[in-house]
Amino acid sequence: MRNQVKWLLCLTLIFASLQSLFVLPVAASEESDEDPSTTAVAAASPLRPFPQHTAYVSGVIKPNNIDQAKMDNEVRRLYDEWKGRYLKKNPYVSNQYFVHYNLNQESDDDPQVVTTSEANGYGMLITAIMAGHDSNAQTYFDGLYRFYKAHPSEINGQLMAWQQKDNGSAIVSNKKAGINAATDGDMDIAYGLLLADKQWGSSGSINYKSAAVQIINAIMASEVNQSAWHLKLGDWAADSDPEWGKGTRPSDYMLNHLRAFRTATGDGRWDTVLNQTYSIIQQLHTGYAGSTGLLPDFATKESSGYKPVNGEYLETDKDGFYYYNASRTPWRIATDYILTGDSRAKAQLTQLNNWIKGKTGSDPAKIKAGYRLNGNQINSYYDLTYATPFAVSAMIDKSNQAWLNALWTNTTSKSTNSDTYFSNSIRLLSLITVSGNWWRP
Repeated sequence: MRNQVKWLLCLTLIFASLQSLFVLPVAASEESDEDPSTTAVAAASPLRPFPQHTAYVSGVIKPNNIDQAKMDNEVRRLYDEWKGRYLKKNPYVSNQYFVHYNLNQESDDDPQVVTTSEANGYGMLITAIMAGHDSNAQTYFDGLYRFYKAHPSEINGQLMAWQQKDNGSAIVSNKKAGINAATDGDMDIAYGLLLADKQWGSSGSINYKSAAVQIINAIMASEVNQSAWHLKLGDWAADSDPEWGKGTRPSDYMLNHLRAFRTATGDGRWDTVLNQTYSIIQQLHTGYAGSTGLLPDFATKESSGYKPVNGEYLETDKDGFYYYNASRTPWRIATDYILTGDSRAKAQLTQLNNWIKGKTGSDPAKIKAGYRLNGNQINSYYDLTYATPFAVSAMIDKSNQAWLNALWTNTTSKSTNSDTYFSNSIRLLSLITVSGNWWRP
């Protein structure tokens, strides 16, 4: 018997030694790579796992120089790289995650700045869509949701304060920047919650549908002008303000989000906002960019209608041009056509596609970072931020097939590590759509 005990003890020691050889600690700076299932409740099985291969409307195209399986794998690769670089665990709160947008010190607001509501919204969209590929997607999504709830706007507490910083002992909303909301981040957070409801259901620890309705109603109350029915810049822009109440940002024109908000809440005012948004797109196109289809970073309402702002309005002296905000409009606007076939923006998108193909000689490498609305370039360098959204707008017609193929090849070839959070996030979201994997809740 003694010999048997000794033998069992030896086996136990050998097994423990082998375990120590293969179990490695997780570095604090790489929290997004750890297995969150060790500290979280079991995730629900995804109901719409990636890849979805959504049936887009008739006539919409995808790249045909690469097969579907390879496109899906490219999206998986870009997601894994994006997650590894930007998705971070809050070092001070164990069940929260955030998307780090300032790794390269792109923000000139404060070196301590780490994230924004825009980044949080992108993260919630991406993790909800990529469930099925990433078995921990729900844990990440829930952590991003908790981060949003931990950083409310001081004006409407159902909305998210637009910027956060790490002060060395906590991640807090940035008072210097203003603890108020930006419309784009809130809209993506709301849409992400609707995706989550369809992806995992709302019977778990977070009622995604109820949370979505709360923020959608808050967006209507505080980020929609209640007489002009345009999307405002944030909850800080009072309807009655003679300057800010009239302002609107075309990169917030997430038309399919507006449809989803109407469906989720039953609030018919969202139909009014949708129709007004399409009207503004048409006014800006026909009145100020008839030969290009380009939209400005910011526009304002005047007695004669909507027009691009002049000079520095909110961010830079390029606010009236097609610059870093407006670079997202081909993706945001074309998505509604791709999913619904609503043709009200097709003339603008068609003009945009024809113009950029002509401007570049159908060579995506010649896309430049920013244009005046007449088509004159602002900068001489290429930027992925501008290139990838054109791939989404190219999907609307078969005449763009060669151009779409070239855009896919160009944008997937760029290194994640050598680019920025903004470029890489827009690329991933755009290529999810281009690959046929975007869907509406």
